[in-house]
Amino acid sequence: MAKPATGKTRKSTGRGPGKPRLLIFVVAYNAEKTIGWVLQRIPHELMDAYAVEALIIDDASHDDTFLQAERDKADMSLPFPVHVLRNPVNQGYGGNQKIGFRYAIDNGFDIVALVHGDGQYAPECLAELAEPLRQGTADAVFGSRMLTRGAALKGGMPLYKFVGNKILTGFQNWALRTDLSEFHSGYRLYSVNALRAVPFHLNAQVFHFDTQIIIQLVLAKKRILELPIPTYYGDEICHVDGLRYAWDVFVATFKARCQEYGIFYDRAYDCSPDVSEEVYEGKLGFESPHSASADLIAPDSTVVDLGGGNGVMAGVLNGKGCRVIGVDRDKPSDVSNFARFLKRDLNKPLPDEVFADADTVLMLDVIEHLSDPELFVDRLRESPTITTGTTLIASTGNVAFLLTRLSLMAGMFNYGKRGILDRTHTRLFTMRTFQRLFDQAGFDVLSTRALPAPFPLAFGGGWVSNALMAINNVGLKILPNLFAYQVLITARKRPTLDELLNDAVTHSEERRKDASPIG
Repeated sequence: MAKPATGKTRKSTGRGPGKPRLLIFVVAYNAEKTIGWVLQRIPHELMDAYAVEALIIDDASHDDTFLQAERDKADMSLPFPVHVLRNPVNQGYGGNQKIGFRYAIDNGFDIVALVHGDGQYAPECLAELAEPLRQGTADAVFGSRMLTRGAALKGGMPLYKFVGNKILTGFQNWALRTDLSEFHSGYRLYSVNALRAVPFHLNAQVFHFDTQIIIQLVLAKKRILELPIPTYYGDEICHVDGLRYAWDVFVATFKARCQEYGIFYDRAYDCSPDVSEEVYEGKLGFESPHSASADLIAPDSTVVDLGGGNGVMAGVLNGKGCRVIGVDRDKPSDVSNFARFLKRDLNKPLPDEVFADADTVLMLDVIEHLSDPELFVDRLRESPTITTGTTLIASTGNVAFLLTRLSLMAGMFNYGKRGILDRTHTRLFTMRTFQRLFDQAGFDVLSTRALPAPFPLAFGGGWVSNALMAINNVGLKILPNLFAYQVLITARKRPTLDELLNDAVTHSEERRKDASPIG
C-alpha cells in the first residue's frame, strides 16, 4: 500500500466569493481500514480554488467504517468540513451514489467528485480532474486508466479485467457512437447541473449504475472529458460479480440503442434534449409511406394533407405541380409549401369546403393519434364534398410487426417517443384492422401495401440499412402481416345504401319506360 499523503494542514475554510462549491463524495463499504487513508490523501490545495466539503456515506458496512470515519473526522486536522452518514439498509453501489448526488443537489454544490473509500482511485488527482468543470469546459470528467498505453496492466489491473474492460468499452462506443477510452472507471466528477438534467434516480442500485449514468449524459448531450489517472490495485476486496456486471452493462447499452429506434422505451433513457413528441421526420429517399404516396399522387392534382403541417409532403408534391391544402392543429412557421393552410383540430368536424375539388385526401401516420379514429373516418364518409372519385391515402404502424411481437414475448409492451408505440398513439392497428376501419365506414379499400421499417433513419444510407431493408422486403413477400412495419392503403367512398336504393328505383323506372308495351 502506498504511503499516505498528509497534504498541508492550514485551517482555511476555503469559502470565498466566486469559489465553486466542491463536494468530495466518498462511497464506503467495509472500508474501516482505508477510510482515514483516503481522507488524508485529499489535497489541501483544493481549498485555494474551491469551497470544499467531504461527504462519507457508509453503505451499512459489516465493520466499523462509520465509527472509524467519525474518529478520523475528529482526529485529523482537515481544512474542510466532513459529514459522515450511514445507510441503515444497504443500498448497493448505485443506490449509495443516488443518495450522495441528491445531497449535492439539495445542498447547492456546483461539483461533486466520486471517490472510493478503498483508496483504489487516487484523491491526489482531484485538482486536475476538477479544473475542466471549474472552467466550464466539461459537464463530467472521468479518470481513465486506459488513456496511457500499458499503464493499467503495469498498475496491477488483472489481465481478465483489462480484456473485459476493452471488450465492453468497444461495444459501448459502437452502440452509443462515443469514443471513450473506458466506461468502467469509478473515478468521476460531475457538474451538479449535469446531474440535475438526467434521471439518475431511475438507474440500477448495483454496479452498472455507472454505465447508465454515462448513457444518460451522452443522450442529454453533455460534455464528457477523460483525463489519465494512475492504476492502483491493492488488497481491497472486489464486490463485483464480473459476469453479471458484463451482462447488465450489455443489456443497459442495448436498451438505450433500441430506444433510439423506437423499439423500446425506458424512462431512465428519456433525457435527450432535442427529441420532442412534436418532432416528425419525413421518410423520403427510401421505401416509406411518404415516398409511396408521392408516387401514387398524380401531377397537377389537388391534395388535402390532413396532419401534414410540417410541410414535408407538401414540398414534394409542389414539385409535381400539385395544389396542397394543409390541415393541422398547429400552424407551421413556414406555410410557403401550401396553397392554403387551415389550423384545425382533426378530432373535431372539418368544414365540408376543405375537401371541395380534392382529388386526394392524404393521411400519413395521423389516424392512430386521434381520440376516435372510427368517428373521424365516419365524418370523412359523410362529407358531401368527398365523392366516389376522391382517393384517400392513409398509413399507420403495424402493431403486429415482428419486433413488437418479440417484445411481447419478452414481457415488454411500453410506449416511447417514436415508432409504432409512440406515446401519442391512442389506437394501435394491424394490417387487417386498419383495412376494416375504412371498410366498415363505407369505403372500398383499393390497395394495401406493406412497408419495411425505416432502417435508413436509424443507420443512415449505408450498406447496413440497405441490407436490412432487403431482408425486410423478403419477409414482406412471405408474411406481410408479420414483417410490415407500416401499412399504406388507398380507398374510395362506396355508395351508401340510400344511394344504391335510389339508383335501383331510378334505374327501374327508366327500364319500365324503355320497355315495349305488353299485350
